[in-house]
Amino acid sequence: MDLVSAETKGKSKTSEDTAAAGERARNLPDLADVIDEDRPSITEVNGTVARFDMSFAPDKPLRRTFIAPMKARLPSLVYLAFAFVVAGIVLAAYNGSSSSRLFVWIVEGDRNRPLGAQPLSILIMVSALGTVLRSWMRGVIVTNEGIETREVLMFGMPRLKRWAWAQIDRLVLDDRGVMLELWNGQYERLPAVHDQKALSDLLEAVAANRELQVTRLKELA
Repeated sequence: MDLVSAETKGKSKTSEDTAAAGERARNLPDLADVIDEDRPSITEVNGTVARFDMSFAPDKPLRRTFIAPMKARLPSLVYLAFAFVVAGIVLAAYNGSSSSRLFVWIVEGDRNRPLGAQPLSILIMVSALGTVLRSWMRGVIVTNEGIETREVLMFGMPRLKRWAWAQIDRLVLDDRGVMLELWNGQYERLPAVHDQKALSDLLEAVAANRELQVTRLKELA
């Protein structure tokens, strides 16, 4: 009989503990309400709506071309001007009077020449245009992947060089030139460009973004 009474008392005590725990849980403030009270409203940040952007913004596409300086392009422009003069003279001779000296010298003289004035003027014009285009292709190109240089060697042979940013340890630059210190200890000087200061400023900005060493030399007064 005593055993049954003890068991009954144990169950009653457990029921009372469970009821008390439920009452305490109901009296606790809601966790979401506490968080909302501590967290400032997005309209309270500088008086405007605060936007929380957790996405990663990749680097913008970069491709800047720096052409060769004017002194490097001037010979090709002079050649093009000469080609226009030759073409103009030939055109005037073929459309001028048959009694003029220019007509006699060019048009009638072509009968005894292996190559006439018209084909010759066309060849000169095409050659001049190709020279101008080739001179405008020379320079430095800066991209997200690295640096590219385009030069023209003797006899018109092109030369192309590329360096990835991972190959470059340090940039040595000023307003007159840029030199690359590569990972293997070698140095490469970039060819001169028309806007040397803009090239130096761009390379310095890219190097800072990629945590590359930069040495900017000051010009002597």
